[in-house]
Amino acid sequence: MPALVNYRDDLFSIGSHVDAYCPPRKRARLSAQFASGETEFEFENQPSIDVLPDECLYEIFRRLPSGKERSFAACVSKKWLMMLTSIRKAEICKSEKLEKEVVASVSDHVEMVSCDEDGDGYLTRCLDGKKATDLRLAAIAVGTSGHGGLGKLSIRGNKYTHGVTNFGLSAIARGCPSLKSLSLWNVPSVGDEGLLEIAKECHLLEKLELCHCPSISNESLIAIAENCPNLTSLNIESCSKIGNDGLQAIGKFCRNLQCLSIKDCPLVRDQGISSLLSSASSVLTRVKLQALNITDFSLAVIGHYGKALTNLVLSDLPNVSEKGFWVMGNAQGLQKLVSLTIASGGGVTDVSLEAMGKGCLNLKQMCLRKCCFVSDNGLVAFSKAAGSLEILQLEECNRVSQSGILGVVSNSASKLKSLTLVKCMGIKDMATEMPMLSPNCSLRSLSIRNCPGFGNASLAMLGKLCPQLQHVDLSGLYGITDVGIFPLLESCKAGLVKVNLSGCLNLTDEVVLALARLHSETLELLNLDGCRKITDASLVAIGNNCMFLSYLDVSKCAITDMGISALSHAEQLNLQVLSLSSCSEVSNKSMPALKKLGKTLVGLNLQNCNSINSSTVARLVESLWRCDILS
Repeated sequence: MPALVNYRDDLFSIGSHVDAYCPPRKRARLSAQFASGETEFEFENQPSIDVLPDECLYEIFRRLPSGKERSFAACVSKKWLMMLTSIRKAEICKSEKLEKEVVASVSDHVEMVSCDEDGDGYLTRCLDGKKATDLRLAAIAVGTSGHGGLGKLSIRGNKYTHGVTNFGLSAIARGCPSLKSLSLWNVPSVGDEGLLEIAKECHLLEKLELCHCPSISNESLIAIAENCPNLTSLNIESCSKIGNDGLQAIGKFCRNLQCLSIKDCPLVRDQGISSLLSSASSVLTRVKLQALNITDFSLAVIGHYGKALTNLVLSDLPNVSEKGFWVMGNAQGLQKLVSLTIASGGGVTDVSLEAMGKGCLNLKQMCLRKCCFVSDNGLVAFSKAAGSLEILQLEECNRVSQSGILGVVSNSASKLKSLTLVKCMGIKDMATEMPMLSPNCSLRSLSIRNCPGFGNASLAMLGKLCPQLQHVDLSGLYGITDVGIFPLLESCKAGLVKVNLSGCLNLTDEVVLALARLHSETLELLNLDGCRKITDASLVAIGNNCMFLSYLDVSKCAITDMGISALSHAEQLNLQVLSLSSCSEVSNKSMPALKKLGKTLVGLNLQNCNSINSSTVARLVESLWRCDILS
């Protein structure tokens, strides 16, 4: 739309001489100043933006035929932009005759592209940090209305600036009724007023995320529940004013709620959680409760009403005891539960863990973090009770020992496919011989990370029990040597595909030679980061044998230019990612070999390679334009 100032000469044209004095009138279109000794007035033209009253502008703007014209008008000035954001979608006048005239006049000059003025809400906008301001939100509210409508909005502010306020969020509400997903992070200046506008205008809202919003209370959450029946996902984190009343309203009105996540909300208690879970039990499939003041009662409700639950995360619930987890398992309501994660669960004991295994018959994935009361007996009993278990992850469960791990792996009825142990300090090598154990032919992935007591004896026994392993991660096990890993490599009949030995300081070239000899036809990924005894001999073996290897990391290894040259002469090697970080013996002499390898590389890490100067790196970057080079 052309600015009104373009028409001021046509609207207010007057003669060049004025014979009579005219007193000033209300809302004068012009002002005249008499100059001493002259017979003419000097006219000071006022822009029409400042002359027209707001009521006039409002009536003009709401009669603009399309979103395109409104976007043009918003570009004229900040005042016009703010005026346009005050117009609700329902207040815009739609004239079929005017729209046809505009289309006819424009189609003579440009090719028309059809656009749904109502908007289906497929546009996505994200504002981070300093970019999260009311002015930008106002521009989004006006600009997206004529281009399909805003469907997803994410605002991530910070605690150092005020950023977005209720005004900006209200502008979005009035201009974007098609909004389906709203995410607010670190916006302390947004309170109930802005979210009430969202509830009033955006009835299609399906996903709401409120994180670190201290000014938002139950009032706005109740309004969302009453006006947004399509809500399927709710995430609330560190909102100190949201409590039981808001959650009760969500449970009462939002019958389509499928995902719920609540973290660190001190006002949320058993009443809110139990009311919501019991009301939305038929469709609620994913629940995450973290750092809340709930008790055993809430877990009993979960166990009884969680009939549709497939994923459940319970973390840092200090008031939940052994009884709560035991009742949750014995309630027999979690028949569809597939994934269960419990972190910092002081109430998880051997007894309650076995009860959960018996009550969750279809459980396939179990993760226990910092459950300090779980011992070998409970772990073995759980693995026998949970007959469908495929993935087991233990982190910082320090009462679990080698005996418990071997008992889980050797369970003849087990369907376990993946076992992960992280920082389990109770695992130590046993000096005595273990009784005869049954091999586990279902286990495909074994990950033991940063367990300092895990040594050669434990690794050798696990290797013999797991003949079908394909993925092995032993990162951070500085206690193992070649003697411990050889039985594992020799017993893996299926062929290893991914091997991570980073941080295994005592491994030598003999391990890589055995790996290249036994698993050359399947090996795709090999990580030797920090294995300082690995030399050029390993690269020669890899180049001659591992034709399917696509990822190789030899950072901090004793690699020289000779090893890189040998690798580049391998005819069948098809490396895509190569990391040589902190290999101080690799110098500028390796440039021809790196160029040759670069024919297939998409990633090359040369960070902290002090013997390679910047000019060599620059030439490599120019030559290997397809490859992402870190230096």
